[in-house]
Amino acid sequence: MRHDRLAVLTALESQGVAPVFYHPDADVCLEVIRACARGGAKAIEFTNRGDFAVDLFGDIARELQRTDPDVILGIGSVIDAGTAALYLNRGARFVVSPCLVPEVARVCNRRMAAYFPGCGSVTEIGQAHELGCEIVKLFPGASVGGPDFVKAVLGPMPWTKIMPTGGVDPDEASIAKWFGSGIVAAGMGSKLIADAAVKSGAWTAIEAEVRKTVDAIAKFRGR
Repeated sequence: MRHDRLAVLTALESQGVAPVFYHPDADVCLEVIRACARGGAKAIEFTNRGDFAVDLFGDIARELQRTDPDVILGIGSVIDAGTAALYLNRGARFVVSPCLVPEVARVCNRRMAAYFPGCGSVTEIGQAHELGCEIVKLFPGASVGGPDFVKAVLGPMPWTKIMPTGGVDPDEASIAKWFGSGIVAAGMGSKLIADAAVKSGAWTAIEAEVRKTVDAIAKFRGR
């Protein structure tokens, strides 16, 4: 497999932002994903949403493996092991959940695929570590304590790698606040990939916004 678990983790931490996206049209999805990749975010979370989403994902993943093999496509909003297996069998390189699901962790471990479970407490984070999760998704990021929660966790558990989704904006102030607290990456959805840009087919605008965000994270880290 071209993108093993270590490669996925390295790419995600390096780019710092995980674009989160879904659209029912495969061609639109491909345009958005390619724009994100050109902007410096090659690891992208596609959202499991709606009927036949797994079939749509399979078509997209197959095309990307043919035309854009450097793209690392993962699946989000997975809450059971059966769904995780379906997506892994269709080329998902990582799995993200809104909650911690031990059965999903076990399926991913058997396939040596990265799993990012949603956690909202120190207890859940500890359980995720026991299950072999290298990065935990803080969800919903702002609602469970925000940057202050991240700092509090890293005090007694400095080995923890946290990726919040929800509450992190693609601007310098938000990036400084969150990355200053110690996160390793952040999931961003419509605030990064604007609905208006998708509807109008403004792929270069999406690319530019992703590039600006990736560069802002790199700039902050370099301080």
